[in-house]
Amino acid sequence: MTDTATAAGRRARSRKGEGRRLRDEILDATERLLIETGSSEAVSIRAVADAVGVTPPSIYRHFADKVTLVYEVGDRVCAGLEEAFVEAVVGIDDPVERFVALGKAYVDFGRRTPEAYRLVFMSRHDETPAAYQEQPIRGLIAFRWAADAAQAAIDAGVLRPELTDATHVATMAWASAHGLTSLLVSKPVFPWPDLDRFIDEYVRNFVRGLLRDPG
Repeated sequence: MTDTATAAGRRARSRKGEGRRLRDEILDATERLLIETGSSEAVSIRAVADAVGVTPPSIYRHFADKVTLVYEVGDRVCAGLEEAFVEAVVGIDDPVERFVALGKAYVDFGRRTPEAYRLVFMSRHDETPAAYQEQPIRGLIAFRWAADAAQAAIDAGVLRPELTDATHVATMAWASAHGLTSLLVSKPVFPWPDLDRFIDEYVRNFVRGLLRDPG
């Protein structure tokens, strides 16, 4: 059996060693379809197969089912969250402003990649493919960055004196950012105010509540 079909208009027979390339092409095509449709429900295995130029059985040789396929795409997209964090804190040395910048970057990332965010951060546990249930998801990147930022703020002495546990502070920060991001993803047609300004105010108000001297 081959990874490709022999019908007219389909791909030529795959050569040995090209399986990984085809797998990546399937992921790329699925990501494009998710962006175009804005919904994993609207993306079918048939549509992905047509976009790549293979038959549906070829997809199943690389992914057990559609849920596994779209979840892996969501996980892959969310890997870009770390790059967003890196860009967000360039040139920012103040620990409070770094905390604010990371929070805004997190919300903005979910806002720009809503379907991937929903798949990775908002799916029920029993809807998550078994292969992903026990391994860390990309979201742990967000927690690690939040914990590092919290520890920097603690070390600088700018947080309230009782806030000495960076993990605790990071958990509160993640929960706060996730709350707004989830609303933006699930209620995109809500009459939101100027979102850039709103997100900035939301994140700053949360961080201000952590400070020893809110100013």
